[in-house]
Amino acid sequence: MKAYRLLTEEDTSAFCHKVTEALSKGWALYGDPSYAFDAASGKMRCAQAVIKEAEGEYSPEVKLGQL
Repeated sequence: MKAYRLLTEEDTSAFCHKVTEALSKGWALYGDPSYAFDAASGKMRCAQAVIKEAEGEYSPEVKLGQL
């Protein structure tokens, strides 16, 4: 199955660490990152989609972060 995740985080080094961790676990970048203002928190947020080929069949119970 092909798995998809959208990683999001405030615009801090935590976002870069989250993406780097995913890449180290075999996920690949999918598309360009996004950067937007979150009016509710008053902070900038980043987003990056990642994909990964994984064994098994998809079900809603799959824990994507554990693939």
